[in-house]
Amino acid sequence: MSENTLLTRLQQILPEIAANADKAEAMRQVPEQNIRLLKSIGMHRAFQPKKYGGLEISLPEFADCVAALAGACGGTAWAFSLLCTHSHQLAMFSQQLQDEVWANNPDATASSSIAPFSQIEEAEGGVYLSGEMGWSSGCDHAEWAIVGMRRKNAAGELVYSFGVLPRSDYEIRDNWFAMGMKGSGSKTLVIRNAFIPNHRIEAAKDMMEGRSSGFGLYPDSDIFYTPYRPYFASGFAAISLGIAERMLQAFKEKTANRVRAYTGVNVGTATPALMRLAESTHQVAAARAFLEKTWQDHAEHGRRHAYPSRETLAFWRTNQAYAVKMCIEAVDRLFSAAGATSWMEGNELQRLFRDSHMTGAHAYTDYDVCAQILGRELMGLEPDPSMV
Repeated sequence: MSENTLLTRLQQILPEIAANADKAEAMRQVPEQNIRLLKSIGMHRAFQPKKYGGLEISLPEFADCVAALAGACGGTAWAFSLLCTHSHQLAMFSQQLQDEVWANNPDATASSSIAPFSQIEEAEGGVYLSGEMGWSSGCDHAEWAIVGMRRKNAAGELVYSFGVLPRSDYEIRDNWFAMGMKGSGSKTLVIRNAFIPNHRIEAAKDMMEGRSSGFGLYPDSDIFYTPYRPYFASGFAAISLGIAERMLQAFKEKTANRVRAYTGVNVGTATPALMRLAESTHQVAAARAFLEKTWQDHAEHGRRHAYPSRETLAFWRTNQAYAVKMCIEAVDRLFSAAGATSWMEGNELQRLFRDSHMTGAHAYTDYDVCAQILGRELMGLEPDPSMV
């Protein structure tokens, strides 16, 4: 492995990030030190256009980094991976917007709150937007925010769209009190009648079908000839995988010297523990292989500038949710046999257990939804618009 790869540079700082995992939970956001460390190796530039100093690395390379980061601190991985993938989304907006974000600050990042819970009022040249926009992971460390809205088109139909706001146009409400991903700092953005000009607004459907203002701006790139959503959602499964892989190691470390309190029997050599470890190891390895194949398919489409078909998109959308399902099952199998001390606050295993389940709670990793999406596609039915 080259000494200059992003993953190699990341591995050098992971011990410091892991040491901050309890601090991240206590603060309920990513510690500033973690942000500085990750920016020092350029990870925030993973999906930024090269024009602004970005790396434009492939999705498989990025996902490997996110999985490794998640093994150190799930909350940090959740927030920072989104700050990275949002740069890919910003690259599909107008050149004017991209210049506003990066021309004077190439290190700038954006958080998001993309559920369209905002209220808008049409105005000349744009909209006025208000709302309390929740779940904005990493917002404390972002200079911009991408928010969801429904805007009427020329035919009077409501169109799901995204608007981009500078940090000066919203407040952050410190209300992130959650059981899992405590360190992600997924707080609420409070927006009061902020004006968003048209060059900072794009329809989600256009960003999925190659019609957005930024589509085609980077004809030599391998990562921007694609819908935005697969990149936006890529981190969730990678985080689940990284947590599960760390759970395998942490379980081995704990179980190796564990003895039963009343009998003194070594648990690490007992058949049930060995069987659970073996099955979870197989399951996590299967999840990684499945995800790596999917990520490579993303990368290959990008290299060929081949826009994915609807069926391919359905598989990309749902493969990651199935992998998350497998990772959670593998974690649960081990945690349920890890003993009572694993439930104590401050024990790494209970944090991995909580964060693992949070990876399956996002709208994009809900397998009940994903199974319906793929099932309809396999049977040749039209997509259900109630399932995104």
